[in-house]
Amino acid sequence: MVEVVDVHLDLCDKASQTFKVSLKWKPRTHRQSWSLPIWTPGSYTIRDHVQHLHSLSLSQASNDCQVQRIGPSGWKADLDTLDLVTLCYVIEARQLTVRTCYLDPEFASLCLAAAVMEIDGQRWTPHCLTLDLPVGWNAYVPLAGEETLWAKDFDHLVDAPVHAGCFVSQPFVVKKNSHQLLCIGDPPMGWPANLVNDVSAVCKATCCLMDEHPPAGDLYQLVIHMLETGYGGLEHDYGAVLHYSWRALTEPDGYRKLLQLIGHEYLHQWNVRRLRPREYRPYDYSQAVISDGLWFAEGITSYLDLTLPFLAGLSDRSTLLKDLSLEFSPLLINPGRQLQSLADSSREAWVKLYKATPASADSQVSYYKLGAAMAFCLDVRLRQQNSSLTQVLRDLWRKFGRSHRGYSRLDIKAAIAKFDPNTANEVDAWLDQPDSLPLTSIVKDLGLRFEERYSNKRETGLTLVEREGLVLVSRVSPSSPAHNAGLVVGDELLAVGGFRLRKVDDLCKLISNEEPVSIIYSRRGRLSETELSSGLPQVDHWEIIIDSEAPSELSNLRDQWFQII
Repeated sequence: MVEVVDVHLDLCDKASQTFKVSLKWKPRTHRQSWSLPIWTPGSYTIRDHVQHLHSLSLSQASNDCQVQRIGPSGWKADLDTLDLVTLCYVIEARQLTVRTCYLDPEFASLCLAAAVMEIDGQRWTPHCLTLDLPVGWNAYVPLAGEETLWAKDFDHLVDAPVHAGCFVSQPFVVKKNSHQLLCIGDPPMGWPANLVNDVSAVCKATCCLMDEHPPAGDLYQLVIHMLETGYGGLEHDYGAVLHYSWRALTEPDGYRKLLQLIGHEYLHQWNVRRLRPREYRPYDYSQAVISDGLWFAEGITSYLDLTLPFLAGLSDRSTLLKDLSLEFSPLLINPGRQLQSLADSSREAWVKLYKATPASADSQVSYYKLGAAMAFCLDVRLRQQNSSLTQVLRDLWRKFGRSHRGYSRLDIKAAIAKFDPNTANEVDAWLDQPDSLPLTSIVKDLGLRFEERYSNKRETGLTLVEREGLVLVSRVSPSSPAHNAGLVVGDELLAVGGFRLRKVDDLCKLISNEEPVSIIYSRRGRLSETELSSGLPQVDHWEIIIDSEAPSELSNLRDQWFQII
């Protein structure tokens, strides 16, 4: 008889926004221990999912067993016999994110890393999953099986998101592989008419990029939650869960941004899920595990996702340059890149990126955006040697991803050195030294240039936020007029130039020239006054444009770069 861990989820009490979990298994030793993951792979920060768990009990042959807690997320029990045991508990499901659990009377969206215990000694044992659903609900889980769903091990199970409700999936085909698209939500303007065809086109373009059929085969399940607010996604071996705002969808670039997000998560089938930094082979669910390879996992993907609508025939060259401009502008505007290296941004993801505030832009940089900029630089350099970043990614996939081996920085450098030894020798400096990426000069290598675009607002150095009717300072840029005026994060702005300040947007209306203006503010409940001088018009963003004065031969390299593959 094959050993199996039997996992059962009861979602019937949907109005309580809780669900019951039970696990049954045959113990191999008298001492049993188990734990709940403290983080969700793909989201590199401690979540402490155990905060949403209660009413835990262990039984054997209808008898309750004494359980001892051995850590915030771990328990143990000493058994009298080796008969089948049953572990039961309740999960509160009130957080609608891609990495947590949510249940209400209309639908369920469950990330099983936040709900299912890892049984010590049973991680690589097959797991089966059964569900009790409210009447009329359908379940969608990217696992094989019908009433009983099968996972080859614990990792496979908790990587399979569960969605249930009164909705139906739409099929689409990628390279002769059948996929499912699950659209949850009702945007006021309706779902885009060409969504299914365009999703299929972007996914096909991704397969062409990798020169592979989708690793998930026929099991891939794409879930899109259309919400009032929100943006993000979480990749899985056999699918992805996305959150997107219908408000963003109404923006001119909103639909293309959605397609880029879809492409980003689809590409993660290769880069991140199966081609991983060696520190995540296998995952350690019990602690934060740092890696300086997250820039490759996310930065390479963030760069290439911008190109996927273009590869799919749903965008053009000028739009691709516009998207690159939007990706790189924060790097050029914010000073964080001067203090934090790309490698440190990757290592410190656990404590910084996912806990960022507006003020964080002054001291840190996103490994997504700076990683995308490094990917661009590598791509252009490699094309100068008649290769491409795509070729490097394919080679790493074939050497490490297919065989489920983790890669290191040395492996990345070796893959680059195969085509461009000189650039490979620069990788360490680009990764370890802040503000070392030659982004501007490499843009020029394509016969392009950066050009600043100014807003109609004068620079004050203030970032404000409205909270409970108050206008609060959330960031003060270094060496800015606000910094010189002595304002700090947390100050409440009350009046500008003698006029009451009630909205964030009112600040620029009350500062209309270069003359200093009085600011009345509250700090820790005490009123004070200072003078704020406005600076020059502030840079809103940078655009990448074709340089009309660049040598004509650079257009050949630019044409080659536009081929992407």
